[in-house]
Amino acid sequence: MGIAEKSVQYSRSNPVMADDTEMSDQPLEPVSVLAPLTAGSNSDGPKSELTQPVVMLIEEYVQGLNADRRNYTPIHVDEIASRVAKFYELIRKVVDWKDDNALRRGAIERTLKRLLFSKLSGLTFIENVRISEVAETLTMDLIRGGHLPNDAVPKERIVVIERALGKYLYFLEHTSYLGSDPSVIKTRINYFTSILEIAACEIEEILTNPVRENGLINAMTRAMDQRIRIVPEGGISDDEKAALIYISVCRTLFDLDDAFISYHLLVFQYPQWTEASQELVAELNRSLPSLRDQLGRILTHPMAKEFYGFCERFDTVFALVGDILEDFKDNPAMLLRVFQDKAQFTREIEKHYDKRYSTLKKRLFRLAVFSTLSVFLSNWVTFFIIEVPLANVFAEGFNLFTAFIDFLVPTVIMFLLVTIIRPPKDENRKNVLKAVYSFVYAQAQFDYYEIHVRKPRRPLVRAVMGTAYTLITIAIFYGVAYIFWFAGLPITSVAFDTFTIALTVFAAVSIRNKAKELSVDDKASFREFFLDMISVPIAKIGSVFAAKWKEYNVVAFLFTFIIETPFAVIVDLIEQWSLFLKERRAEIR
Repeated sequence: MGIAEKSVQYSRSNPVMADDTEMSDQPLEPVSVLAPLTAGSNSDGPKSELTQPVVMLIEEYVQGLNADRRNYTPIHVDEIASRVAKFYELIRKVVDWKDDNALRRGAIERTLKRLLFSKLSGLTFIENVRISEVAETLTMDLIRGGHLPNDAVPKERIVVIERALGKYLYFLEHTSYLGSDPSVIKTRINYFTSILEIAACEIEEILTNPVRENGLINAMTRAMDQRIRIVPEGGISDDEKAALIYISVCRTLFDLDDAFISYHLLVFQYPQWTEASQELVAELNRSLPSLRDQLGRILTHPMAKEFYGFCERFDTVFALVGDILEDFKDNPAMLLRVFQDKAQFTREIEKHYDKRYSTLKKRLFRLAVFSTLSVFLSNWVTFFIIEVPLANVFAEGFNLFTAFIDFLVPTVIMFLLVTIIRPPKDENRKNVLKAVYSFVYAQAQFDYYEIHVRKPRRPLVRAVMGTAYTLITIAIFYGVAYIFWFAGLPITSVAFDTFTIALTVFAAVSIRNKAKELSVDDKASFREFFLDMISVPIAKIGSVFAAKWKEYNVVAFLFTFIIETPFAVIVDLIEQWSLFLKERRAEIR
């Protein structure tokens, strides 16, 4: 029976698969994204005043915390070596300027690439890797780098990581992407990268046990599923609706990337993914290329932006609810009482809103500093490696002024675009409270939101808007290029820096979206409208460049191996030397 047929047979059975790709002898029946999200819950007694998604969120959170409270052996790393490793991770943060959760997962990916270099490169003369050593080294490196707390991670989880890695090593060793053709090599590296990204998601969950984050994602998915209506009814399948809501919630609530979403869609599709048998691993390996393509299609679904727009308006609600959960993690038995007492709940929401509001400016400033430094440092690299050699090839060159302009303009644009971002206005506080009540309390009124599958077509209007959008994009690119040309930059640098500006604006717009984390409406001022008219077209081009850079960044494997391997050896030597000195000191009586 094909996957598409099973989607018909089982209600909401397969949110990932949308075509008739066959998988013979599939070992597991697929399950829905919402299957674990819509299970029944006892709502008798006082729970009836809360909405079902909130009741289930509290129950799952309490159960998850209790399951994680067991006796364990904590992992300890040397403090001196940890300081050195943290210094390197600080440098990486300046370069990457990602959120902490993305930085941690990025560190896992980098470490896996370094430790599994022989698997990724196909160099047979390098000694084969041992999974147990990879699991232990990975965990220790994360603690040294400050991505995990010292003396808090159970040593027993290393064994769990080892089991998880076995599955992904099998995928790497038994890939069908073999050969020396350059196109095959690029495809293999991109495929390996996607495998390691999913592996990093599973390893991160093993080490951090994100009970609160997963619970909030599930609760918001349930709530939005109740409120979003598809017009006409049945315009898309329940499977597609469920998956699109889940994807939008992940992107809006925690700004999670496609790798995280893909991992969880795979887990929903195959509940035994984390403890897969060897037979299932072999079956998955044969299906992974097609699964990867199907995941790509659902992640780029043409209606995704409609769901994203609605979910983005209400991510503030669940972010604040999550803050309350975090406050009571040491006393979770109080949570139900706090939520049922509307006065106390209101005080908690207002407290956390004010706290987030006060820290938003600081976080935006920090993002502005890190992103500006990143652009400045990137300019140094591209200037000497790309621009100067190209200018020499075409018999052009730089003087002090043109070099100054080359560095200054992208850096200033990034700084200005980020610094003009403002937190929401004071009246937003009341709107947030109203939205929170509508999601938390069963008696509160709420609105339904319609998503039209087949919108009325107005070809003339769309043609006019499309033409205007294209002309604005061309005019902006021409204006940026003219500034560089007028300043006297070589023609090669004019072209290169113009496209660099597109990447810079794309990054700035992404940061600007973070400033809306406390807003619950989509009203825009004239200033924001004008800024969108200028920045969105060029940011859209920048997003395409960013995606292509990731796809063709073949050198990143070698770069990670060359830079991080010696540094990891140095950190390990420092730790061993520190332990040696402690042992000698203990011998002194």
